[in-house]
Amino acid sequence: MSDAPNNRREFLQASLAAGAALGLAAGADADDAAAKGLPTRPLGKTGERVSIICLGGWHIRAVKEDKEAIKIMHTALDEGLTFFDNAWDYHDGASEEIMGKALSVEGKRKKCFLMTKNCGRDAKEIKQHLDDSLRRLRTDCIDLVQFHEINYDNDPEWIIERGGLEVMLKAQKAGKVRFLGFTGHKDPHIHLDMLKRHKWDTVQMPINVCDYFYRSFQKLVVPEANKLGVGVIGMKSLGGGSEHKGRLVAAHVCTAAEARRYALAQDIASLVCGIDSMEVLQQDLAIARNFKPFGEDEVKTLREKVRAVAGDGRHERFKSTQLFDGPYHRKQHGMTQAEVEGA
Repeated sequence: MSDAPNNRREFLQASLAAGAALGLAAGADADDAAAKGLPTRPLGKTGERVSIICLGGWHIRAVKEDKEAIKIMHTALDEGLTFFDNAWDYHDGASEEIMGKALSVEGKRKKCFLMTKNCGRDAKEIKQHLDDSLRRLRTDCIDLVQFHEINYDNDPEWIIERGGLEVMLKAQKAGKVRFLGFTGHKDPHIHLDMLKRHKWDTVQMPINVCDYFYRSFQKLVVPEANKLGVGVIGMKSLGGGSEHKGRLVAAHVCTAAEARRYALAQDIASLVCGIDSMEVLQQDLAIARNFKPFGEDEVKTLREKVRAVAGDGRHERFKSTQLFDGPYHRKQHGMTQAEVEGA
């Protein structure tokens, strides 16, 4: 933990350098993007377009002062970062509460495509979590609700057999939810199982350069999701369980700029980014505004650069252990802390 400040500085410096370099390459296009906001992409077949980066809900609650957190969110909206992420269990609900406070300011909610994640697995729990989220976010309707951390082989069965999906479909008909999806970071085959069970609007998964060589979501799930018209949302672009500290950057696997740019170059609708300061917001805005896809040779070069340390999953332990699974979900599956630590 002691190296976190250095990791953060390295991330900021690399991001700033990337923003400057890409800005020179983009020229007038960058000026146009800055004037219009951020680039957007279609969110599957929903008919919606979302900003290519999404403000992460966990990290915004990590900001110590409420006033500063709200300022960051308002600035993001004004700058064109209009896709916001959250989850029922983030900081025990405090993430949804601070985001709801920010969006309650007149006009802000209308600017935002709002997503949160439901942690329930049975009908009663899922309904309660949805009611909690609506109250905390101070809204009558959430644009996108995703079933959170579909990480275990029996999670897809639970969502269907225990009545959770039925509850969400009723909420959708009632106008409380517009679109439905799911997330997970464990195994692409679990995602493929979920994709067969319902016509989802979105799916969220790890997207980073190491993923290409280890239990790869980008090779197995992204093509299938896009074929079905399901909007793909990326996460963990910097790798590891603490994305805001940049595991790939800290281990010198690649730079932060390479990591972000690689993820954005994949066939995804948007990339969730951990933003916990105004400075980090500005760095991510610069990368998004000036984004230019990698050329084929650049992609090959970067993949070869990381190949030696990517294939064994050392930088993606969220795929192979329970150590990075949410505590709430571990308890749902009856895991003790001793079992988790022994994973």
